Amino acid sequence: MDAVFIKSPRATRRFLTKNFVRLALSFSCALLVADQAAARYGGGGGTMGGGPPGGPAKGVAFVDVPELQAGFRLLYEERFSEARQTFLGWEEEHPDDPFGDAAVAASYLFEEFYRQGVLTSDFFLNDRKLLRGIDGRPDPERMKAFYSALGHTREIARARLRSNPNDPEALFSLTLASGMQADALSILERKQVESLKHLKEADTTAEKLLAQEPDAADAWLALGAAHYIISCLSGPKRFVLRFGGIHGDRKLGMEELSRTASDGRYLKPFAKIMLALAARREKQDDLARNLLRELNEEFPSSPLFVAEYARVSGD
Repeated sequence: MDAVFIKSPRATRRFLTKNFVRLALSFSCALLVADQAAARYGGGGGTMGGGPPGGPAKGVAFVDVPELQAGFRLLYEERFSEARQTFLGWEEEHPDDPFGDAAVAASYLFEEFYRQGVLTSDFFLNDRKLLRGIDGRPDPERMKAFYSALGHTREIARARLRSNPNDPEALFSLTLASGMQADALSILERKQVESLKHLKEADTTAEKLLAQEPDAADAWLALGAAHYIISCLSGPKRFVLRFGGIHGDRKLGMEELSRTASDGRYLKPFAKIMLALAARREKQDDLARNLLRELNEEFPSSPLFVAEYARVSGD
């Protein structure tokens, strides 16, 4: 700014008042723009919103987003096409957020699990099926779309990590992507050895995320499912996995699933059905019955939850 020479006290006061107002208006506009951006992309963690002044805005994976909540509800009601359209619409409006593509991938995986009967007691209580995978092959077009969504998730997440290696939204989305791919390879494609690489990736990114965001309850699902299912393997297989840094623990796995089942934001129902089926394997029928009753009451139109609750209730 050029130097300004003011000849009189009155002129000085006029100059200061005029420029103070300009500065105040500029600062207020900056705050408003920042807060609108935070509300749109981070769920209200802006300077004038719910977050601490100067603190980072929370990503959508850590706040309640009505569109995403609606999409996941449709998913658990087995209205897969409607859920996917909801996720795709949100993803188009937020192309720089990897969680949108992760949700799309989840819709394809959950649909294929449903079609193959994976999330049922018939499958989960059968050691041969649980540890070796489905009979037959998954739908090729659905799997192609699933892997495409995973690729987009990783591309966006890794770009964000190049700017911020601790980006929680990116870490969360990568955890989901690796966990889902491990599940798909192991259960749907029967490529258990190949799935271990992605299982370890999910474990690594989840631990990094939870170290800085311990309240990211949805992230415990990947760890819990991995720890529990690995613990069901035979002794020699578990021994081999330990050399790769992959460990199984039934009790720990169920505790981690319980965290998501209690406090998860988007994956809570998925964790509940997984925990209920694990409880049935462990002869904890009261726990299984309570979880399935809650799912049945929350999603009365879901054939899966209705059928499993009837089975555990002896109907």
